[in-house]
Amino acid sequence: MGIQDNLNIRRLTNAILESYREEERIIKVEAKNQISDTVVAKLIENLRDLIFAGFFSKRQLKKDSMEYYLGELLEGLIHNLKKQIAHALLNVRSEEAGIEEEAERIACAFLGRIPDLRRILATDVEAFYDGDPAAFSTDEIIMSYPGLYAVMVYRAAHELHLLGVPLIPRMMTEHAHSRTGIDIHPGAIIGHHFFVDHGTGIVVGETTVIGNHVKIYQGVTLGALSTRGGQALRGMKRHPTIEDHVTIYSGTSIFGGATVIGEGVVIGSNAFIIKSVPEKTRVSVRNPELQFGEDVQVRRVEFAQEEFLDYVI
Repeated sequence: MGIQDNLNIRRLTNAILESYREEERIIKVEAKNQISDTVVAKLIENLRDLIFAGFFSKRQLKKDSMEYYLGELLEGLIHNLKKQIAHALLNVRSEEAGIEEEAERIACAFLGRIPDLRRILATDVEAFYDGDPAAFSTDEIIMSYPGLYAVMVYRAAHELHLLGVPLIPRMMTEHAHSRTGIDIHPGAIIGHHFFVDHGTGIVVGETTVIGNHVKIYQGVTLGALSTRGGQALRGMKRHPTIEDHVTIYSGTSIFGGATVIGEGVVIGSNAFIIKSVPEKTRVSVRNPELQFGEDVQVRRVEFAQEEFLDYVI
């Protein structure tokens, strides 16, 4: 490397250092409380091993060794979880006193919720299987469906969110988002038997409330009507409420904290909704007129107040 190259590198280094001094909010220097995204990703995989025991283990599980396997897995989980929770708490607090004890208490409380977490995820697996005729078995769903992975990560992150853990729940759901294309905020409230089919492009905002037996297809957004208020909107109900037994087909967007989709509603593809929909209503977007040439016949068929276009070529 020549003298000129050394000078260029020195000038560039000094320029970047100056930018660090100007924008200290986006650097971490001498940070003892830095959360590791690698460890958080590993925690997710360990939780999946714990919840769906035997499906993703590196060795075959046997009934007489389950207690040993669980003990070993829990020991590693609580150690890493406690450490990352402590880092997260230190990110939002100036006092270190009592952080370790609180982190341990939260980690133990979270792991104590694993049995209930497994019970509700079992209903999700059931919903996936019952709702998808392409599924050959629940094993296939657990091992290969990105929607179930995203829901599992959300449910674990939601429990940490309820326990007051900052940062980590969002890191968890964003990890699932990057892997599946499904973005579920850990603050959302979602009932049992939740099914997301295909999943890619689904967005569920922070204050969304979803009931039981809800089915959502790819490309659905449950969002805020406006975020121009920025931080002034923190804590306000900005996202819709979806009641029980609702089906929302692909490409639909539903916005607003006051928007309630009533029980039993079915919403067709590509709808844009900013007002509440009463229960047991079918919502659809009127199709544009399609033309296929002179030989095309269009026959209109009516079924109990619902219109369908049957195109015969």
